[in-house]
Amino acid sequence: LNNNKNSDFCAPLTSFDWNEVDPNLIGTSSIDTTCTIWGLETSQVVGRVNTVAGHVKTQLIAHDKEVYDIAFSRAGGGRDMFASVGADGSVRMFDLRHLEHSTIIYEDPQHTPLLRLAWNKQDPNYLATVAMDTCEVIILDVRVPCTPVARLNNHRACVNGIAWAPHSSCHICTAGDDHQALIWDIQQMPRAIEDPILAYTAAEGEINQIQWGATQPDWIAICYNKALEILRV
Repeated sequence: LNNNKNSDFCAPLTSFDWNEVDPNLIGTSSIDTTCTIWGLETSQVVGRVNTVAGHVKTQLIAHDKEVYDIAFSRAGGGRDMFASVGADGSVRMFDLRHLEHSTIIYEDPQHTPLLRLAWNKQDPNYLATVAMDTCEVIILDVRVPCTPVARLNNHRACVNGIAWAPHSSCHICTAGDDHQALIWDIQQMPRAIEDPILAYTAAEGEINQIQWGATQPDWIAICYNKALEILRV
């Protein structure tokens, strides 16, 4: 998929997300400040593989600086809402049905770039985000913009990955350069959440990414160095 066919230059993409409700929709983010929503079209079968073409459904300037992550929300039917984070330090929410405006969910007080975001899998009112080179995960409620409802602070080095539980609205796993994967219970929000309920240490490296099994929620995958580990919760 290339939306710049008139030039040899294409701004690097930073992330993408596949819409869970409409599998023909993919959202991408880029350092050129834009988010692009693609519509996929499956054509005739070639050999054993369907060829897939795509067209740009919409492209919008999402942030004032580079966009680092994009994720569709399950709110409103799960097809039209998505959010993005970027180098301007903001979380912004968009509706494909009303792209003339966006909602700023959060702005970092020091305008520190925000690198990742993840929507709660069971309650679309909540999302988590991580700022660059910080040990903190910020939990946001879209009904109360700009004010974090919780801050998770037990990491001793910068956080790299966040993953919500697929089966629970109050559990989230975070992982970082301190070799730790931590599972948190956030049901006591807005009271402060002091400690995780479970912790795992990868002895041989900084954890770069984490995924919580969607169909088998007893399992979490982490990767560090050249290793992939599957952890039982």
